[in-house]
Amino acid sequence: MSPRSKVPARKVPDAKGALEELLRRPDTHRRYVLRLYVSGRKPRSAGAITTLTALCREHLEGRCDLEVIDVDENPKIAFREQILALPTLVKELPEPLRRFVGDLADVERILVGLDIQARRAS
Repeated sequence: MSPRSKVPARKVPDAKGALEELLRRPDTHRRYVLRLYVSGRKPRSAGAITTLTALCREHLEGRCDLEVIDVDENPKIAFREQILALPTLVKELPEPLRRFVGDLADVERILVGLDIQARRAS
């Protein structure tokens, strides 16, 4: 009988570490579908439009479909989509669906909520 030769042990990747790395790294290929519901006559809505436009330009260039919906022009859409406060940002894609209510001034919170930026450790 021939003695078995020792095969060097393969290094098994650390699954938890690999997953954490994937979660830290933004997916630069995901397409975003965002809807911003505003009241065209309100300063908070104008601020939300400005903030979100800059955010999309800086972080989602070329992979974001942004629709701004003025519910003053079409109030039925707010009822149909169950929009109770303005401005409201709805992230339709990628899943999961998320809603953000308010002027969107806390850009870091929006980036984390949209899964563009990882949450900072406290």
